[in-house]
Amino acid sequence: MRYIEYPARESWAQLLQRPSFDVSSLFATVGEVINQVKTEGDEAVKALELKFDGVELDNLTVSEAEFDDAERQVATELKEAIRLAYNNISTFHQAQRFTPIKVETAPGVVCEQRAVPIEKVGLYVPGGTAPLFSTVLMLATPAKIAGCSEIVLCTPPSRDGSVNPAILFTARLAGVTNVYKVGGSQAIAAMAYGTETVPKVDKIFGPGNQYVTAAKQLVSLSDVAIDMPAGPSEVEVLADETCNPAFVAADLLSQAEHGADSQVVLVSTSANVITQVQAEVQSQLLQLPRKELAQKSLDHSLYILVRDINDAIGITNAYAPEHLVIATRNYHQVADRIVHAGSIFLGNYSCESAGDYASGTNHTLPTKGYARAYSGLNLDSFQRKMTLQHLTAEGIQSIGAAVALMAEGEQLTAHQRAMTIRMENFEP
Repeated sequence: MRYIEYPARESWAQLLQRPSFDVSSLFATVGEVINQVKTEGDEAVKALELKFDGVELDNLTVSEAEFDDAERQVATELKEAIRLAYNNISTFHQAQRFTPIKVETAPGVVCEQRAVPIEKVGLYVPGGTAPLFSTVLMLATPAKIAGCSEIVLCTPPSRDGSVNPAILFTARLAGVTNVYKVGGSQAIAAMAYGTETVPKVDKIFGPGNQYVTAAKQLVSLSDVAIDMPAGPSEVEVLADETCNPAFVAADLLSQAEHGADSQVVLVSTSANVITQVQAEVQSQLLQLPRKELAQKSLDHSLYILVRDINDAIGITNAYAPEHLVIATRNYHQVADRIVHAGSIFLGNYSCESAGDYASGTNHTLPTKGYARAYSGLNLDSFQRKMTLQHLTAEGIQSIGAAVALMAEGEQLTAHQRAMTIRMENFEP
């Protein structure tokens, strides 16, 4: 990790740039996959599964027998942990239910807003080196609460054609309609356009590698909505002398082990804290099964020493991290000044892993600085807001003249006429 002391404000933008990788050929490759699935359906999906995942499939759909078998395979302790997480996630997202709005804006003019569920949603869940059954909870639980009528899930199968048992157990628990054995960009294409087996959906959710991300971006240009722009996972820890260096190191490494393109950042007001965290990172890194992967992430990550808490907050808002751990004395007051972050973890005991799994908040969050403009996944992500309005004869009297004048001012005569014909013919 690079160590930077007291960076000048004018250098922050350059300093905080995310690592970049050459993806020049990526969109062309993914585009070919999308076109193949779009034109050949199931046949293309099976051929691509053989090509990319090394598995020959007769049937893309996970059967009820496979769900039953998966439930038997998952250890009782893990089932209980998943159920606990599901209950907390459900509780938090249930609390986000929208209260309909109905207001009379002028005499005889009533405006309403209602929440309507997105009917068909597609969830993508990675299943490679880290089968993310926790992501099933984060995507399917709010989709079910929102009232989505069809919740389909795609995940890559193993070479024997099976799906990770914990993913299947969690999918059944959280209310997924069907699970399909499809991974990578071909899964995104299948959900975007539909095949003989996989239904076309209205919106696609979920993380993935660069091919999945590119596929989501391409299909979203004209054919289907997606959850948000996504990039490699990241965490920033903002710490002062009251932090626990071992905890800080553990939080940094928990994100570094995601992949070589992940980034972790420590911003501290204490040189001594940075020295202690550096030692802890090296010590804890040696204990990780994924240490080689984590080390690649650490190679482009940052330790930043700042003069005071104001600079720490300024750099944090400039970086707009996906995850932000605030390990400072007055963490609530610091959090009140943070305006750009996906999810914030307060105090020494609030590890980022809690939000990843079981505290109740959603772990699908904006990366690459998109926290400046995007929210993390929530109940609203699975709903649309629809407005209604009702005008009576009194309402025509209240706003009719203004509407007609505005339409005339924009030279839209038909708009003007749509109002004036009512003004001329209403019955008081």
